Amino acid sequence: MTKAAMITICGRPNVGKSTLTNALVGEKVAIVSPKPQTTRNRITAIVERGDIQFVLLDTPGIHKPRTRLGDYMVSVVKESVADVDCVVMMVEPLASIGPQEEALLARLRETGCPAILAINKIDSVDKSRLLEVIALYSAAYDFDAVIPISAKTGDGLEELLKELEKYAVESPHFFPDDMITDQPERQICAELVREKLLKCLDKEIPHGTAVEITRFAEREDGVVEIDATIFCEKDSHKGIIIGKKGAMLKKIGELSRADMESFLGTKVFLQTWVKVKENWRDSMAQLRNFGYNNE
Repeated sequence: MTKAAMITICGRPNVGKSTLTNALVGEKVAIVSPKPQTTRNRITAIVERGDIQFVLLDTPGIHKPRTRLGDYMVSVVKESVADVDCVVMMVEPLASIGPQEEALLARLRETGCPAILAINKIDSVDKSRLLEVIALYSAAYDFDAVIPISAKTGDGLEELLKELEKYAVESPHFFPDDMITDQPERQICAELVREKLLKCLDKEIPHGTAVEITRFAEREDGVVEIDATIFCEKDSHKGIIIGKKGAMLKKIGELSRADMESFLGTKVFLQTWVKVKENWRDSMAQLRNFGYNNE
């Protein structure tokens, strides 16, 4: 008899949700960056463990929104912390509960969803400091379990998976057994380009970008031809993304292509363009156009 469990992973920006998702899957299905608000949509990842299929929902970081895109991201988190078998709330190893954590705790109390606290980044602190963090969060909410982990090194992930097995119920698997994500290849390729924008560009510029794959075609020789359009909010940003004599855009393209080839397992011919769409993050029509909608 097969079993399945739907698990939401939530927490503040940069706590390591996507790093954890990738580590549990064993492959890169979510982009990662040290910059906040990297994940914009809920990403579904699939982990097979014996007869159990875990469906992981990697959510955007909970934050105070400043744009309609921000409103959308926060609504995705709130909707994801309900109607699942378990919530993994990720926190940093700090003995203080910030407003983002308070908002998530309030949502957990509201939904009554079973929850595990995963204290991430334990490789960065003295283990003796964890007791204070555990005591603080245990007093704030009745977690089913508290597990210190390092998504980066893999420490504690086996214990986390064993704990999650308790929430698996008899059920057919939701996805084919060889699937690792429900994201289309085009969407992952667009996200890989956005990851490189976050890596290569400073300050606010990468947060004002969106990427659309306008062409995705496999040739007879197996090479995949991909056209990617990068949208930004200002002409001055366009110049920075392209760079002097096109150097920055070339660098972004080369890094993106290498990751695409690794993901697709074949050669990729990538072409990139940059276009300006002013204030797209506050336009409902543009947000829907870029796939940020609640439908």
